[in-house]
Amino acid sequence: MTQKQTFDVSGMTCAACSARVEKTTSGVAGVEHAVVNLLKNSMEVEYDGNPATLAAISAAVEKAGYGAAPRIEAAAAAGAPSGAAPSAARENAAAKEAAHVRMRLIVSFVFTIPLFYLSMGHMFGWPIPGIFLGHENMLTFAFTQFLLLLPVVFVNFKFFRVGFKTLFHGSPNMDSLIALGSTASTVYGIVAIYRIGWGMGHGDVDFAHMAAMDLYFESAAMILTLITLGKYFEARAKGKTTDAIAQLMDLSPKTAIRRNVDGAEEEIPVEQVRPGDILIVRAGAGVPVDGVVIEGAGTVDESVITGESVPVEKGVGAAVTGATVNRTGWFAMRAERVGADTVLAGIVRMVDEATSSKAPIEKLADKISGVFVPVVIAIALITFIIWMFVGAGVTTALSHAISVLVISCPCALGLATPTAIMVGTGRGAANGILVKSAEALQTAHGVKTVVLDKTGTITKGAPEVCEVLVAEGRCGSASSATGCAGGVPSSADGFGGARKASSARAEQSSGLFVRVGTAERLGAAEAIQTSQVDAQTLAFLSLAYSLEKRSEHPLAQAIVAYAEARGAMAQEVEHFEQIPGGGLRGVVAGRACLAGNARLMEEGCIDIAGAEGGAQRLADEGKTVIYFAVDGELAGLIALADEPKPRSAAALAELSRMGIRTVMLTGDNERTAHAIQKRVGTDDVIAGVLPQGKEEVIRDLQKQGTVAMVGDGVNDAPALARADVGIAIGAGTDIAIDSADIVLMKSDLTDVPAAISLSRATMRNIKQNLFWALIYNVICIPVAAGALSFAGVTLNPMIAAAAMSCSSVCVVSNALRLRGWKPVVLGEAASALEPEAAPDAAPGAAIASEAGVPTMDGPSAEDGDGSPVSAGHIEEVQTVKPKEIIMEKKLSVEGMMCQHCVAHVKKALEGIEGVEEAVVDLDSNSATAKLSADVADQVLVDAIVDAGYEAKVVE
Repeated sequence: MTQKQTFDVSGMTCAACSARVEKTTSGVAGVEHAVVNLLKNSMEVEYDGNPATLAAISAAVEKAGYGAAPRIEAAAAAGAPSGAAPSAARENAAAKEAAHVRMRLIVSFVFTIPLFYLSMGHMFGWPIPGIFLGHENMLTFAFTQFLLLLPVVFVNFKFFRVGFKTLFHGSPNMDSLIALGSTASTVYGIVAIYRIGWGMGHGDVDFAHMAAMDLYFESAAMILTLITLGKYFEARAKGKTTDAIAQLMDLSPKTAIRRNVDGAEEEIPVEQVRPGDILIVRAGAGVPVDGVVIEGAGTVDESVITGESVPVEKGVGAAVTGATVNRTGWFAMRAERVGADTVLAGIVRMVDEATSSKAPIEKLADKISGVFVPVVIAIALITFIIWMFVGAGVTTALSHAISVLVISCPCALGLATPTAIMVGTGRGAANGILVKSAEALQTAHGVKTVVLDKTGTITKGAPEVCEVLVAEGRCGSASSATGCAGGVPSSADGFGGARKASSARAEQSSGLFVRVGTAERLGAAEAIQTSQVDAQTLAFLSLAYSLEKRSEHPLAQAIVAYAEARGAMAQEVEHFEQIPGGGLRGVVAGRACLAGNARLMEEGCIDIAGAEGGAQRLADEGKTVIYFAVDGELAGLIALADEPKPRSAAALAELSRMGIRTVMLTGDNERTAHAIQKRVGTDDVIAGVLPQGKEEVIRDLQKQGTVAMVGDGVNDAPALARADVGIAIGAGTDIAIDSADIVLMKSDLTDVPAAISLSRATMRNIKQNLFWALIYNVICIPVAAGALSFAGVTLNPMIAAAAMSCSSVCVVSNALRLRGWKPVVLGEAASALEPEAAPDAAPGAAIASEAGVPTMDGPSAEDGDGSPVSAGHIEEVQTVKPKEIIMEKKLSVEGMMCQHCVAHVKKALEGIEGVEEAVVDLDSNSATAKLSADVADQVLVDAIVDAGYEAKVVE
């Protein structure tokens, strides 16, 4: 059975090393696949499960000149809160390595500076002690330089040990090039000392003087020092690439309060928490591990995990996740998952695995790296021979050969891809975008078509009441809101009489029916009417509420929630009956009520002819219409729909702007699908597709280019797996979705274009790195060999060493620019794309038919005094002009760690009256409040502190 094992690899310094280790390991019997990560000094191996294979791998790698030890996953055993003890260990090792390199660098500079001064002082006219001047002191001059070189060689002996070891094993690397160059310079200098001695001993002062001027000890020291300087900056830069993982690991509390069996509480390290332990979480404290609330209640901020900015109420029985924060309240919880089993540990592990994988584009660098160093050594030898052949002399030939050795940079090739992958996946994780592999990150950048499941992806996934039409007088008056026992106007009186009863009601009425919408669909002005419904509407909702409350159907539950929010009151229900496939029947407060579809109304002899126009309009908008009849007459309609998420339209518009085709895939009928399409703006719709047919649709679309599938990861699993890139949206704490390549923690469709944008930015960065690494070597190696000597352009070994160091630092620094990537902030533009409701009809309007039956499709009505009452009248929303900004105040904010924190601070500031806009920047840990009125500094600070951060006004 195939198993996976991670190895910690030592001795690697460049891409040639990683290529050699990977090739060696792949050749071991029992190994199926091996991937080496130079940046993390690790190797992922898939093998046959035989313990002997692990020993064989270690032996083979050691024979190749490196070290490889199987990593012991101790996180779970130790109860590590992050589940990432190996990551922490690697960070500690990296920190120690950086400190060691820093020590080497200091020692190198301490001895290289006087060595350089002594060797080059005569060229620049610098004062030199007399003991080093004159022919008689030439041996002292040369030997002192040799002594100053020895400490530099000693502290950097790793280059020689590793370099010659790998060279003798037939797998030379960057250290081999440095070792050869430095050794050649040193040996040449030692030979020069003997030449000085021979010249002085034979009275040939000129011969001795010539030898003293070409010692090359300073070149050897400067090569080692500058390479070490580059390694130091590289180590620091590489350390920053893992900041995202480090920040994730730091999210988990370090301690927990445990309640013992005797009721006593004690504070313990979180590593000691075991499943079944009872933990206490007070206001402001972090949740230590995953578990379930067993006592008390609190409001938990889950933004660090799910990205949702609104805190969630948690009561008894609710699941809580480690690293989230209890903002208010108090609760006791039972620990369920600890250590490596927590959600946070899974996130860290997923990011770690993604950064350990290889993108397909990295294969190019691997192929080049495999032959790079031997080719460079060959070029150096050829360079030396050519210069000797043309009679340039040993000094010139050696100078060019050494320059070729030290200017070449296989490191840049090896770091070009993994640094960008690590930073990119880290930035994604910080923004709730979890990329499972480097291959997925690369593939996403070329997506041409995004296929989106409708239910739960584009829409909210649950029906909501979006419109209510109420027949005037059918459910009684204000005094009968709880009983609906009031008289019903006669047909002679008509429904117009009911309208005349109150001018206030006339403003909210239209014809015989009142139109009520949801606050979300209508906007600010209409929301007032929605939340403060009139008495007859409340009476109708109370009837509907009482009847529907007995049903478990999702449509019934949506009506119940809508009615409860508007103050509907439950009434006594008798003779309740649920009609399969049709609706509900019962006697509510003594009145016979019937609720259901048009067919049920017809079977119950309820005349709905006058409502067909309004019902048809609602159906054309993709809404489900529920008819309600009271005492044999139609009392009203309730329209429900699975509404688009607030930012779905904005996300789809952004995908279109990026040049990506969007396709909505749904099992719903064509009419409903096209109604949603009109509101959110997808390019195409494929409706009526069963779950098992979605995979075939993806297969067909793949003929036209790379396809990404966006779904919930459950019903869409086959389609997600079939797509080139499977994107699971709204995973929340369920990140282990096997069929997805990218997991979006939030249920926000704008993360889809953000994920593709991240992929494009990462791939652009990788291509820049590879271009620089390749073009650097292509240009610099010939120049170092002396190709431009005819034009007076030459590079001595010291300049070559400096250039080589700069090359690696430049590649890593360029990758670090990805740390500034931020997802595009898209507004809730869904409503902007929604068509006006029924432009060719008067929604909710009705006039009395000749038969006295209320209708819902009339254009207008007149009230008693002859003034027109607009059909479906809703007060027009006036455009509010933005207020003038009179000042700006800048604040320093501490404690922000991700974009969710940015959103919290922004929301807190913009909730203050007088703050028109808040601009929050994570990189500078600052916030700028744009004010339309004078707001006290302390008010701004208090708002941020209440949100859970530290702040002070700086401007």
